[in-house]
Parts: sequence; C-alpha cells; structure tokens
Amino acid sequence: MRAGSGSTSTSTWTYFSTATRYALLEHSRNRLALVLVLFYLPLWISLGHVVITSAEARFLLRATNETITAPGNNISNISGALNAVTLIVGFMMFSVTFTAGRFDHRLAMAGYPRAHLIAAKLAALLIASVLTSAYATAVVCCYWHPRQPWLLGLALATGALTYGGFGVMLGATLRGELAGMLLIIMTSIIDTGLQSPIANPIADNDIVRYLPSYGAMQAAVTAGFRDSFPVFYLLLGPLWFLGAVVVAGIAFHRQTRDRRPALFG
Repeated sequence: MRAGSGSTSTSTWTYFSTATRYALLEHSRNRLALVLVLFYLPLWISLGHVVITSAEARFLLRATNETITAPGNNISNISGALNAVTLIVGFMMFSVTFTAGRFDHRLAMAGYPRAHLIAAKLAALLIASVLTSAYATAVVCCYWHPRQPWLLGLALATGALTYGGFGVMLGATLRGELAGMLLIIMTSIIDTGLQSPIANPIADNDIVRYLPSYGAMQAAVTAGFRDSFPVFYLLLGPLWFLGAVVVAGIAFHRQTRDRRPALFG
C-alpha cells in the first residue's frame, strides 16, 4: 500500500510539473505579451502620472466607509496599473488556452488527466499574475509612495487573477481568437474606466460594485492612502476567478469527453 501510494504521488507530481512546464514555455513564446509587460505597462502608468492633473480628486472608498481626496494622478496610477495588469494577464491566459486547445484535447483523449492540465494553467496564471503585479507596483512606486505597497501588489494580483480566469474561460469556450481578445480588452477598459473618478465623474454610483475588478480597485486605493486591510474586498476577485474557472472546467470536460459509442460484448 505504501509503495503504491508513493507511486501515485510521484505520477501526480510528474503529470502536474510536466504540464506546468509546457504552460510556462507557451507563455515565454508569447512575444507580444512580453512586450506589453515590459513596455506598455510602464508607459501606461507613466502617462497617467504625467498627463493627468495632480489636483485633488474625490473617491468613494467603501472599504473604509469614507470619501477620500487624493491627487488625481496618483489615483490614475492605480486605475492605470489595474487596467494594464488585467489586460495583459487576461490576454496571456486567453492566448495560451486558445492556441493550446487542440493539443490539450488530444492529450486528454489520450488519457492525460484533465485535472492536471487545468491545474497547470492555473499555476502558470498565478505566476504570471504575481510577477506582472509586482512589476506594476514597482513602477507606481517610482512616482509616489503608497501607504502599503505590498497590499497594492496583492490587490493588483487579485485583479489579474480575475481576468486571467476570464481568459482561460474564453479560451475554452470561444472559437474565434479575435472575439476573445476584444471581449477582454473592452471589459477591462469599461471595468476600470467606470471606477476611476478621473474618467467618470459619477464613479461613486452603486452599479460599480458589480464590476469584476471592483474589489481589487477598492483594495488598491486603500493600499495607496489608508492603513487598513480590506479582507472582504480582496476576496471578491478570487470569487469571480473561481466562477470563471468552473465554467472553463465544464467546457473543457464537455469538449474532451469520449463520444465514441459504447461497445457491448
């Protein structure tokens, strides 16, 4: 029993590590995504700081039940960083899931465990979210000093996870690559744009509470200007992520199930 258990554990790790290694390799081959991370992300944050006025702007911070005033370009840095990481990670996960879809299907039909294939994509998503969010946080800190930089990075990572989950879901359900990219781009722009008091004078409208990155935005602004730790708002992003992953898992299972007629002897 012990030997069998050890063998099973080794097989599980081998399946998972192999699938994760190939998922990360696919990400490294996505040159457009790497260019976006290295150049688009700092450019977008920098433009937000230079172009947007530093005049005080009001932001309804529901995480601490108050309306705060802060320099407009600093708030713009936060919304710009969130927009950048959600766009980039969402695009990365959609691109990898979509392009590798047929190969994953063949692997699953050949007996490769579906759970390990999905887990590998989620592991790659976690790594991409952490690295991209850490980079975005470092760029923001080049212009001003948030109260809690580590919380800002964590908030950005929850937003990245949310859109990474959307990317996996769209990659598993859509048949057109252009449609998936447009959906991610437009959703992220509308999402972060409606929450920014710079872009939307009525950003305190209650409807913003139902946007995917609402929790991440609230937590990120808290990190920038307050000392509290908004646990509830940090958990909103992972809830969206779990919902998207469940849909992706169901779609992947349906697409890779054995449709051959059963043989009766």
